[in-house]
Formats: sequence, C-alpha cells, structure tokens
Amino acid sequence: MMGVLRLVILTLRLAISRFGAGWMFALLTFNFNRVAIADIHPGAIAIVVTSLLGLHQFISFTQVYWGRLADRNPIWGYRRTPYIILSSLGASLVFLFLPYIAIGLGQREAFAMVEAYALIIFFGLMMAMNGSSSNSLIAEVTDEKTRGMVVSVVWAMIILSGIISAGVSRVIMPVYTHEAMVQLYNLTPWVVMITTLIGILGIERRVTKEEHARLLAAQPKENDSPLGTFRVARSLMRTNRQVRGFALFVLLAIMGIFLQDAILEPFGAQVFGKPQAETAAYQQYWGAGALLSMLTIGIISSIFPIAKKTIATIGSFAIAGSLAVISVAGFTYQPELMNPALFVMGLGIGFFNVGALSMMMEMTVEGQTGLYMGIWGMAQGLGNGFANIFSGGLVTGLIQTNLLSASVGYSLIFAFEAVVMVMAIGILRGISVQEFKGLSQNDIGTVLAMETAN
Repeated sequence: MMGVLRLVILTLRLAISRFGAGWMFALLTFNFNRVAIADIHPGAIAIVVTSLLGLHQFISFTQVYWGRLADRNPIWGYRRTPYIILSSLGASLVFLFLPYIAIGLGQREAFAMVEAYALIIFFGLMMAMNGSSSNSLIAEVTDEKTRGMVVSVVWAMIILSGIISAGVSRVIMPVYTHEAMVQLYNLTPWVVMITTLIGILGIERRVTKEEHARLLAAQPKENDSPLGTFRVARSLMRTNRQVRGFALFVLLAIMGIFLQDAILEPFGAQVFGKPQAETAAYQQYWGAGALLSMLTIGIISSIFPIAKKTIATIGSFAIAGSLAVISVAGFTYQPELMNPALFVMGLGIGFFNVGALSMMMEMTVEGQTGLYMGIWGMAQGLGNGFANIFSGGLVTGLIQTNLLSASVGYSLIFAFEAVVMVMAIGILRGISVQEFKGLSQNDIGTVLAMETAN
C-alpha cells in the first residue's frame, strides 16, 4: 500500500513539474500570435509570427548537448534538478518582455523582429535543456512497469495546463489591452517556478563523486563542447541501426501527427464554412480523446505487461486512419465526419504519446540517459518544426496559388499526413528495444571512442 502511495505522489509531482511548459506553450500559440497579428494595428506579418512559433522547435537539436552536459557535469551532485530549475526560470522570464515585443511586431518595426527572434532563440535553448532534463529524470526514477502510467499522467498535465492557461487568459484579458497582457504574462514566472519547485525538489537521488566517476569511466573520452557532443550523437546515429531507425520514426511520426495542427481550423472555415466557435471545438475533440486514452492506457499498462511498441503502433494506426477519414470528409464535403474522426485521432495520439515516450526512456544506457533523451528530443523537435513548414508551405503552394480548390488541396494534405504515419509505422516495425539493450555500455563506449579517434 505504501508503495502505491509513493508511486502516486511521485507521478503527481512529476506531472506538476511540467505544468509550466504547457502554460508557456499555450500562451505562445493561442494568445501571443493572435495579439501580434490581429489585435495591434496594422498587424504583424503573419509569416514572421508563425516562423517565430516554429523556431524553438528547430533549436531542439541542442537537447543532445544539454543532455550529455547534464550527464557529465552534475551540480552539487544532481544531474537533472538544477538544469530543470535553471531552464524553467530562463524560459519563463522571456514572457516579461513579450507584451512589448508584440506591440513592435504589430507595428512592423524591424528592431522588434530582431528582438523577437533573439528572445525565442533563447526560449528554445532553455526549453531544450528543460525537455532533455525532465525526460531524463522521468526515465531514471521510474521502471518499465510504471513508466507508461507516469508518462500518460505527465502528458495529460501538459494538455490540462494549456487549457487552464487559456482559461486564465480569458478571465484576465477578455479583450486585448496592453495592461491586461502585461498582467497575464507577468504571472508566468510565478506559475512556472512554483509548480517546478513543488514538482521536482527532493525527487532526484544525489550522485556521489565515486558513482559519477564510475559512470564517466565507462564513457568515451570526449569533451563537453557542443561540437564534441554532436560528434558523439552522429557516431551513434551512423553506427547503431536501432538509434538511427528510432530517431527517424520519432521525426516522421511527430511530423505526421502535428502537420494538421496549424491548418485544421482554416480547413474547417474554408472547406465547410464553419464559424470560429465550431472550428475551435476541433481542438477540444481530439484533446478529449488524447486525455481519455492516455489515462486509460497508462492505468492498463501499469497492471498488464503490454509492450510499449505495441501501444505506439496502435496509436499510429488510429492516427493514420483518422487522417484518411478527414481527407475523405473534405473531398466529399461531409463535415459530420470531422468530430468522430478527430476524437479517434485524439485516442491515437494518447496511445502514441504513452507508447513512444516510454520507448524513448527505455532506449537509453546507464550513464548516458541525457545523451539518448537528447537525441530523441531532437528528433521530436525537428518533426514539429518540419510540420510547421510543410503545413504552411503546402497550403500556400496548393491552395493559395489557386492551383487546387480548398477542398481538393486540404484533402491531399491530410492524405499526405496519413502516408507519413504509415511510413513511420513501417520503420517502427524494425525497432527492437531488446536489440538496443543488447549493446552494452562498453560496446557503445568502444564504438564512440574509435569514432572520436578518427
């Protein structure tokens, strides 16, 4: 009984520690972009704002560096906690400046654009450190049996925190005023830091100098510079088929899932003529499905030994199928298919999140957890970044150029997403956690040391 209670408390604290991430991403994607583009005259150039929102995803490649830096350089004996705290503080402080940046962007000031890109690059670096460290901490304090449930609750909290953030913003800023936006954004450091500290303080076990020396001795003699770390990651990608394949699976699957994210509401408006209130419900349908499936499969996987690869595969098939239905709905003008398809897509996303994220945490090696989580995080971020580029590029190239009608163009885009998901499933079939685990620490160290010597 005490063991169950400790697991529940651990799970809730890990989930609370990620509340701030969902809060910040929600403010950026649902509030900041609208204010800059629509609420400040004459309005920001849309491509500037959308590229800003996608920029931090491409910076996620630095997760590899942050992960290995934390592996090799504990602060006061802790390899995760200090990095999570520092990155949470750094990322949250960016929001103190964004209300003023929004005014400059809305007035199309060149210097404001430079400031905005500098701030978002810094935000991306901090969130890369935060994501790598947080995922590594979860991997290190959970086991294979409990990991699925913990991951599902953590991701449910991220989704819920975004919903709460949107609700708070509606209360504080029902209509845009600069004063209300400043008040809302000034809350962010407090929200992020309070939830972070409540969530993680005391969870991580301190590593003694002897333990750390033993872990370092088993790693290749490579310096901690970004270039050295990326050489190590490149070596793993080149010499280990499992690492290369799983990274490609994560990239393609994330791109396939989130390519619809930025175009779903315009699709509903341009093809079905839906008002904003009805297209806004699209997010609610797939979000509800994701929350339901994550919590359900998290509980089931903690009771029954279901392979995480199986969970991820089921989720990927559900996503591919629902995207195909959405494609058909647009092509044949059947708007009544949308809500059921989106709910099923959400169910699939929930399964995918639990299965794929648990696999990421299983596919690590002792002493190099941060490095591997950095590689998987890099693939995840690049997938999100490419999704932003492809979604906007395909809409512009196929529809806004009048090459195709909105109905046909969007249908082809959703069909393309479904194909990407099927490709990801094909790659996942060849991934084996057992084969990956078969490479011992010394085997990997030898390979990397040989690569470094070249």
